[in-house]
Amino acid sequence: MQENLVLYNSLSRKKEKFTAINPPFVGMYVCGPTVYGDAHLGHARPAITFDLLFRYFQHIGYKVRYVRNITDVGHLENDEDHGEDKIGKKAKLEQVEPMEIVQFYSDRYHREMDKLNVLRPSIEPRASGHIIEQIELTQKILDAGYAYISNGSVYFDVEKYNEKYNYGKLSGRVLEDLYSNTRELDGQSEKRNSFDFALWKNASPEHIMRWPSPWGQGFPGWHAECSAMGHKYLGEKFDIHGGGMDLLFPHHECEIAQNTVAIGENSINYWIHNNMITINGQKMGKSLGNFITLEELFTGSNKVLEKAYSPMTIRFFILQAQYRSTLDFSNEALQAAEKGLIRLLKGVENLNNLKANKQNNFDAQKFRQDCYNAMNDDLNSPILISYLFDGLKTINSIVAGNENIDENNLNILKEVYDTFLFEILGLKLENENSGNNKILENVVNIVLNLRVKAKENKDWASSDFIRDELAKIGIIVKDKKDGFEWEIQ
Repeated sequence: MQENLVLYNSLSRKKEKFTAINPPFVGMYVCGPTVYGDAHLGHARPAITFDLLFRYFQHIGYKVRYVRNITDVGHLENDEDHGEDKIGKKAKLEQVEPMEIVQFYSDRYHREMDKLNVLRPSIEPRASGHIIEQIELTQKILDAGYAYISNGSVYFDVEKYNEKYNYGKLSGRVLEDLYSNTRELDGQSEKRNSFDFALWKNASPEHIMRWPSPWGQGFPGWHAECSAMGHKYLGEKFDIHGGGMDLLFPHHECEIAQNTVAIGENSINYWIHNNMITINGQKMGKSLGNFITLEELFTGSNKVLEKAYSPMTIRFFILQAQYRSTLDFSNEALQAAEKGLIRLLKGVENLNNLKANKQNNFDAQKFRQDCYNAMNDDLNSPILISYLFDGLKTINSIVAGNENIDENNLNILKEVYDTFLFEILGLKLENENSGNNKILENVVNIVLNLRVKAKENKDWASSDFIRDELAKIGIIVKDKKDGFEWEIQ
């Protein structure tokens, strides 16, 4: 299976066959959260996207070192190297140490990711724990002549870099456009050009988070951390760097420039980006004030939510879209995901109760290969899910006695659902939902038994009323000679 995996590379802007640098080892670095607030739905998408890739790599036989950083210093209020450090600012407001903020929100983030069944990365380094490496990176770039010192800060010289290399190769930005869009008045900035970015920032007297450096007391720029930690834990050249589409520029563009100067070449083979979650067509995020925290989703406590949604409903909702497509939030979409997940889990329950026949008219090996083909085509989780839904039709047909399956094909069919639904997609039974599902099952069965009584008494009006009312809420009843069966649509 390893040789068949194709991934979309944001750098080349096309799908490419995945080839590891040192197989079967894969090095993967993903930009993690800046921990100064509660995790929201927008944080869930990159976490689940790269959890899917992490799980699939391991399933097809790779040994993966998955590094996901925590940004706990250096990320300022905007990406133009202005304003206060986000964590330092929150620490001032709450009158606590910055690392208390980091610890509190890191713990919250991990708890939310655990609920979503996101596997922990192999290594989770913090920017504040790698100041020495970031100073060393900055010195390398200075020594190479692609950075300059200004008032105790060190800036990357984008214009000089662009003379030899192509600044904008990842994002498609053109330096001439940056000139016209970001030009500042003379004397307003300590940077030579407004698009130059900070490798090291001089700390003002009131700045809490500061460290000694050859250029004075200061702190690293936001972009330096990922280059420094990626090279420390994965080597100068590694396989994959990932993150959300919003990081493509300037963050990842700046990383490519840093890496190219520091080691003499682009150090990463595949750049992979997940697209955004939107709400009413607008990107969801803290800066826009339109985000919904994961805790609010799990409890239903946000005013835009019609109800609470379980972690597995959220995970399934995200997986129903291919990671490179936008995903628009709505209560209707979440409720459809909830119903779909219940149908799949009910189908697995029916599958586990199936008995094999001597005859067979189902090609389980083809079904399994179709599922692998979907994953190998740039992690096409919605196509995979559509195959799993198609499989439910076969399961229901076998239950109804309309199709036959022998023991070998039945075992393969069970293996496919165990592998793809639980191991790779990372879905799981939830205790709370399992209880609720059992209650729902019992209530529906009671109502349908009343319908059976109505039919025995030739009370066709009541029988039709029960069937039609259940259909309105998505429960489809199928009459059988020996009773009934039902499913959630």
